Amino acid sequence: MTDQNTAEKLKGVIPALITPMGESGNIDYSSLEKQTAYLCEADIAGLFINGTTGEGAYLSTSKKVEVLSIVKSVAKKDMIVCAGCIKPSTVEVIEELTAFEKVGVDFLVAVSPYYLKVSQEVMLTHFREIATSASVPLIIYNIPQNTNNPLGFGTIKELIGIDNVAGIKDSSGNFIDFSRGVLCTSNSSFVWIQGEDLLDAAAYLIGAKTVVTGLGNVWIDPYIEMSQAAHQGDRIGVLEAQKKINALVEIVECAPGKGISAIKAACSLLGRSKLGMSIPALRVNTRELNKIKCIVEGLQLL
Repeated sequence: MTDQNTAEKLKGVIPALITPMGESGNIDYSSLEKQTAYLCEADIAGLFINGTTGEGAYLSTSKKVEVLSIVKSVAKKDMIVCAGCIKPSTVEVIEELTAFEKVGVDFLVAVSPYYLKVSQEVMLTHFREIATSASVPLIIYNIPQNTNNPLGFGTIKELIGIDNVAGIKDSSGNFIDFSRGVLCTSNSSFVWIQGEDLLDAAAYLIGAKTVVTGLGNVWIDPYIEMSQAAHQGDRIGVLEAQKKINALVEIVECAPGKGISAIKAACSLLGRSKLGMSIPALRVNTRELNKIKCIVEGLQLL
């Protein structure tokens, strides 16, 4: 666990930044700067880069360092930068975090080992070794639909007591464990971060303080509104903001299996991204793009 000052840095809205790419899959740095600037104009706590939404699993470490450098040059000095080390093995994560630390980050984020099915004990050892190796606090990232290795609640409880572990970003959609975790750590400095947009209101209403959002790349306003309403104890305001987010979720439903591509497509309509993907076949097609445009127009963003 880390201290209370570290936990305070993780309160609020942290967008999971897209990585704009051209048709060839090369990073579009101009669009990256525009998208970063758009988000930094809002009252966000910081940015989560090279994560799932940023296609971190498909970028080389050198490309991720380039993205990190650009983001840091655009972001406000008081905004935290959380860098995803999305690698399948402990050794690779540690190698990548070393590269990130040279550029400078505030938090590192790592997932469970993936590809091979592993035990809870292996995952516990994995995160303990990463936390020990890192010079900045570690955020555990639970996204079992991508790793095939869900973190058990008992394992998370053990991780809470490990030095240099700041919290957990939970994108599992398992609200049972999330609510148990928030309530059992309410008086500690361990931070439970909601990573599923459809559960943001529920997370705030049980006492969570932080959300990470991919869809916020398109429209950050309702997330800021929700965070402010939660801080003020305005339950109705929290629920009204969730209604807007629920409408925003329809963007990814336009392109099943292409959620990140759908977010990029919406951002491209707003002049802040391109349609390219690390895996070219995941680009939205014309029919899907037209559906997304209808939703963006319906939200009065165009």
